[in-house]
Amino acid sequence: MFAGTPAPALPSLRALLASRHDVVAVVTRPDAPAGRGRRETRSPVALLADEHGVPVLQPATPRDPELGDELRALAPDAIPVVAYGALIPRALLDLPPYGWVNLHFSLLPAWRGAAPVQHAVLHGDEVTGASTFVLEEGLDTGPVLGVVTEPIGPYDTSGALLDRLAVSGAALLVATLDGMAEGRVRGVPQPSEGVSLAPKLAPDDVRVDWSAPSLRVDRLVRAATPAPGAWTTFGEERVKLGPVRLTRDEPLPPGSLLVTKDTVLAGTADRPVRLGDVQGAGKRAMPAADWARGLRLADGAAFR
Repeated sequence: MFAGTPAPALPSLRALLASRHDVVAVVTRPDAPAGRGRRETRSPVALLADEHGVPVLQPATPRDPELGDELRALAPDAIPVVAYGALIPRALLDLPPYGWVNLHFSLLPAWRGAAPVQHAVLHGDEVTGASTFVLEEGLDTGPVLGVVTEPIGPYDTSGALLDRLAVSGAALLVATLDGMAEGRVRGVPQPSEGVSLAPKLAPDDVRVDWSAPSLRVDRLVRAATPAPGAWTTFGEERVKLGPVRLTRDEPLPPGSLLVTKDTVLAGTADRPVRLGDVQGAGKRAMPAADWARGLRLADGAAFR
């Protein structure tokens, strides 16, 4: 049985469907409003399962007694999990003989929690990866079964990095299940050193502080791309920012904007950064130079 919900779980489900393992069902979060029309929409995992004729379970909560009944009836040997989105109660964790095998997008025990990829980018890690481990009641604390590493490039956004990890992690998940079935893979307890936490980034966490150094601004914006989206204010308007580029240009006052024909620079605590895309409230994202021309920015314009 496979448990997962968002798009990053799709490579794993595809890999499992193509593997020697038999996917007897999928458990995913219930349909939820999405898009501007707020229409009820099935999760990406549910849609893929539908395409392959795999039964889909959508309990409102994993504590729903019907989910336990379904698990006992299906009797899966293992339940691989990728970003399911809810905590599994102990009564269910103990049901499959090989446990719930979670794919987590960090090198545990680093970045336990909901946003490991974003925190790896935000904190300037040079290498990250994915880990498979056995779920237990603690937050990402279970024995590690396998790992794969991935370098973080200087221009990587959390979205681009997660896309790569979703693919390499899918191969790791299948290899882990193969090894468990053959008795070659056993869990190794996580060390007590090197533990760090990666809570979900809220919008208030990703407002750009222009008094910070340019490297910190760059990391924040890349970590928040594509979600929740780094932002600042221009006048009374909230403005979203795409990835910026570090420069060696002469310093500008923090938040101050310098507009040329093709670029817009924004001042930080040290060197300015070159803006990428800018998106005003209710508008589409556009290159910073086009945004500046549309507003006819005057000398002294600045973000706050």
